[in-house]
Amino acid sequence: MNVALNLIAIRTLVRKEVIRVLRIWIQTIVPPAITMTLYFIIFGNLIGRRVGQMDGIDYMSYIAPGLIMMSVITNSYGNVVSSFFGAKFGRHVEEMLVSPMSNSAIIIGHVAGGVLRGLFVGTLVTAIALFFTRLDVQHPLITISIVLLSSVVFSLAGFINAVYAKKFDDISIIPTFVLTPLTYLGGVFYSISLLPEFWQTASKANPILYMVNAFRYGILGRSDIGILNAYAILIVFVIVLFTACLMLMRRGVGIRE
Repeated sequence: MNVALNLIAIRTLVRKEVIRVLRIWIQTIVPPAITMTLYFIIFGNLIGRRVGQMDGIDYMSYIAPGLIMMSVITNSYGNVVSSFFGAKFGRHVEEMLVSPMSNSAIIIGHVAGGVLRGLFVGTLVTAIALFFTRLDVQHPLITISIVLLSSVVFSLAGFINAVYAKKFDDISIIPTFVLTPLTYLGGVFYSISLLPEFWQTASKANPILYMVNAFRYGILGRSDIGILNAYAILIVFVIVLFTACLMLMRRGVGIRE
């Protein structure tokens, strides 16, 4: 009975998240599409002509997987952090807490909403990329699994941010000062093989590097890191972050205070 109730709760939360994204599509869908189009025009078309090739691949094609992954990461994170904090701010998170749904269902429902938005925007950016370059997916299963795991990781991270956030400014601190720098330093626009040895080693401490390169491998068949390492890191992050979310919900951190 509890399983059936939780499945209904998850389905309801996902439906709510999808309706929310589509209702405010001017804020959730249009901005990333415009931003990524500008990236393709400026970095891919204008600068790419001077760069020529990166790691033996046309520069436009090289950066396309990274830009797609960037859009998935930022939108998965942004959807969950804004949605759950909005529930806290509007005080209707209390309705979920007193309902029969479990803490796991609350987390999974919001994370699923973040994943769906990330995948939707990622698909849109992929369609935009096809106007600028050709993408022949070399390893479909790796491509799909990496993008799913990455969106889950950052949806869970967004949930944690929302739990701790006490005002609207708090939900923009992590994306601005942590997520954005890590994304730009995650090999989206360059191969880490171009860096000095010290910075290559330092770059490997950036989890986004593994996501971007594994996704690039799935599409182009090229990567600066081992694919198994990427899977191991992503799976560990999913387990650790989901466990952290459960602990925060059970303790009522940021919710019952």
